[in-house]
Amino acid sequence: MILRSIGSVFVILIFNIHLFAEETPKQTILFLGNSLTAGYGLEKVQAFPEQIQKKINTRNWPFVVVNAGISGDTSAGGLRRIDWILKRPIDILVLELGANDALRGVPLDITRQNLQKIIDKMREKYPNVHIVIAGMEAPPNMGNDYTAKFRSIFQDLAQRNRTALIPFLLENVAGHPNLNQPDRIHPTAEGHKMVAENVWLILKPVLESILEKTFKKNKK
Repeated sequence: MILRSIGSVFVILIFNIHLFAEETPKQTILFLGNSLTAGYGLEKVQAFPEQIQKKINTRNWPFVVVNAGISGDTSAGGLRRIDWILKRPIDILVLELGANDALRGVPLDITRQNLQKIIDKMREKYPNVHIVIAGMEAPPNMGNDYTAKFRSIFQDLAQRNRTALIPFLLENVAGHPNLNQPDRIHPTAEGHKMVAENVWLILKPVLESILEKTFKKNKK
């Protein structure tokens, strides 16, 4: 009987949160990235940020996705345009930059510094922003040492800044010919659906936590 009562309370809480979400002003999820975020070679609606928006819409959650992906962008490029981006309110940042740094052989310390500066600027303007860092892998031809150090950039940044981390954005997509375009770099529409699943696995709990905290705050 006790377990059944606890279960009923939990169901009621979830129902109330979802009802509350439908009446709550929408918060902005910014995807700051490169061609992977932009959906290179595809219609914009096929890019993984739009797939995330679809998942949000089916749940009637009060979040709106903004796709700030630019093909070819590097961590330096993201840093250069962050001040302009910050002119609009941002509640959640999904930071997807660094892959082009590796392709161009940008020194690892520079990539790390640029990403940290983006995070710092974001938190300076919006102290309560929630951040998700998308981890990336360097091409294997860069050597094992470079690959390991490149991977650690995202892990270290997430730990240092206490952010959520997507271990590898292209998990189960990279290296699969049927999920990538002829260039073997950019995912197909089906590949983007899988990328969206990788993102959603980490992002969903963040959004649920925001909804729960906002709900409890407004109930006081």
